[in-house]
Amino acid sequence: MGRAERGGFRPRLVPTLIAVPAVLVLAGLGTWQLDRLAWKTALNEERAARLALPPVRLDAPPSAAVPESFRRVTLAGRFDHAREFHLGPRKHKSQPGIHVVTPLVTAAGWTVLIDRGFVPDALRDPARRGVGQIAGPTEVTGLVRLPTAPGRFTPANEPDRNQWFFIDLAAMAGRAGAGTVATFYVEAGPEPVPGGVPIGGLTPAQLPSNHLSYALTWYTLAVALVAIYILSERRTRRRDPDR
Repeated sequence: MGRAERGGFRPRLVPTLIAVPAVLVLAGLGTWQLDRLAWKTALNEERAARLALPPVRLDAPPSAAVPESFRRVTLAGRFDHAREFHLGPRKHKSQPGIHVVTPLVTAAGWTVLIDRGFVPDALRDPARRGVGQIAGPTEVTGLVRLPTAPGRFTPANEPDRNQWFFIDLAAMAGRAGAGTVATFYVEAGPEPVPGGVPIGGLTPAQLPSNHLSYALTWYTLAVALVAIYILSERRTRRRDPDR
């Protein structure tokens, strides 16, 4: 029996110091993806439960208890089309465009911003989609959404050009010249609009979740690295049994 067999598996120090932290990092990333999977699954289930509920009618100004995000609501009022906001760029079926956000002034005198949906670039000018600029009293049913902080790489809004890259309720309320403005906005549902635009109801009901495949990838890499490390150390030991 050779020295390699008598001595057993004795890995070298430097490869071990490299391999062990790398395996731990890969396994940690896999576990993190499983945590993300559990979080997103719970969030999607919560969204589905809220979407299954009947719409809540909001006639009076909302109190301190803001409706839950992704809860369906119905509001009645008049659109202030002269103060619509252009949110973009956006795409729908590979077509570039914007989302039109319009203040809805309720009969009670408070205002809520409505993301009415997608408008292609060719119809950005409201004059080219006049039939869709609903006049008079109307009702809107849609999803309550709470504004989120812009991403690190999101450009700053350009209010003077009416170019908005993210929802900024405070700034938009100031531009709308409104009094009481809701601390949430509403994404309009899929009900058809005269003329076909804006196109509402584009909010995905479920967040995409690829975390399980990501987790399996990280775990597979961890196992592969362990296998490579062991095979490499054994091969080195066979070539140099006296080290």
